[in-house]
Amino acid sequence: MNYDAIVIGAGMSGLAAGIRLAMFDKKVVILEKHSIPGGLNSYYQRRNFDKGGIRQFDVGLHALTNFMKKGEKAKPFSKLLKQLRLSYDDFKLCPQTYSKISFPDYELKFSNEFELLENEVAEKFPSQIDAFNKLVVKVKEFNELDLSLGYSSSREALKSIISDELLIEMILCPLLIYGSAWEDDMDFAQFVIMFKSLYFEGFSRPEGGVRTIISLLMKKLEDLGGEVRFKAAVTSILTDSSGNAVGVDLGGESLMAPVIFSSIGYPETVKITPGFKADITPRVGAMTFLESIFVFDKKIASNQNDPTIVFYNNAPKYSYRPAKNFFDSTSAVVCFPDNYEASKTDGEGTVRITYMANYDQWRDLAREEYELKKEAVADSALRLVRNLSPGFDGKLLFKDVFSPLTIERYTWHLNGTVYGSIDKTRDGKTSVPGLFIIGTDQGFLGIVGAMLSGISMANLHGLMGGET
Repeated sequence: MNYDAIVIGAGMSGLAAGIRLAMFDKKVVILEKHSIPGGLNSYYQRRNFDKGGIRQFDVGLHALTNFMKKGEKAKPFSKLLKQLRLSYDDFKLCPQTYSKISFPDYELKFSNEFELLENEVAEKFPSQIDAFNKLVVKVKEFNELDLSLGYSSSREALKSIISDELLIEMILCPLLIYGSAWEDDMDFAQFVIMFKSLYFEGFSRPEGGVRTIISLLMKKLEDLGGEVRFKAAVTSILTDSSGNAVGVDLGGESLMAPVIFSSIGYPETVKITPGFKADITPRVGAMTFLESIFVFDKKIASNQNDPTIVFYNNAPKYSYRPAKNFFDSTSAVVCFPDNYEASKTDGEGTVRITYMANYDQWRDLAREEYELKKEAVADSALRLVRNLSPGFDGKLLFKDVFSPLTIERYTWHLNGTVYGSIDKTRDGKTSVPGLFIIGTDQGFLGIVGAMLSGISMANLHGLMGGET
């Protein structure tokens, strides 16, 4: 069967690319190996512990970054709405209360109003406020969307401006764990993307979680006549005698198209493309994580814990690298979904905790050992929740832990990596003409960033000068 374009992967970038192409009457098909859409930001279901029926849980979505208020212009989220012709109201965004970066001796609060972080830095690091403001100017003036940029170290950039090492660690902490494929550092262009996404704009969560976003995108694609095929694993990307991508093989069935967009990751795409040059070997990132989800019989009261997300680090320096021993409880991201505005009602309470992990150690476990290690993760995470919420006596109704192996099993990302390859391709191009990378390995980050990646690459390589 022939198409104008094929998109591999029905994650956020793949769905956005498919919608954008279908808007201009391109015959497009999205091929998804899993049985549901969403990719790294999907959902799963479990039997509803004490009430019967089925309950669904988000995977990956702590927060939707790049928050904007209704009617604001010239922001990533507004561009997303315009390009996909979606309504702001359809996302039903619930803003964060505030979040905080918590180190042993210092805390920095930030919210969807940047002034809070500025005031926190001025109060906690008074000798550094001028340097911090200088960094803010640099971030505002930097063109992170320049597709020709090469790698440069964020740590080196920060050290050239800020002299207090602790402040550098605290600024980097949320940005690294929410988007860096590099260990203990990140590309400065991606630092700018994340700084703007988290600190200038902030967090929100759609009412109903990630399914709200997925449902919007799936309905939009359906309305435009786009096609999605689930349980459709691409076994290889086909090339012609000149080395151009011409289609995909689904294990016996061939689909043909002159343009192919892959959202499954740069190394993963190379692995299924025999036409790649032998010297093109993008590196697989090392960063993978463990997620614990707890449901209690009641919500945590505001006087016990009121931030939306806590970026916790129990050490003077932030170590962002694979855990030395299965998981690292020294630092964590602790998300309290009930602390988004408009979410504080009576009823059950939910908490999600993310630890850094070590893929190689989890991979080598026997099944019984694997389950025991997951219990150890859950016990550690539960202690952290109790420590961060003094006086909370809620009864635990449900717990679940997913590991790097879970990520690998359901997303097929090599080594269970979450932020993709260390080697990004900003313009989406590969050494195979007609084959383009979208999503994390193109270089845009977060859910909004992933969708903008799909849109931008579809505009650039699929529409050839179409509306932007």
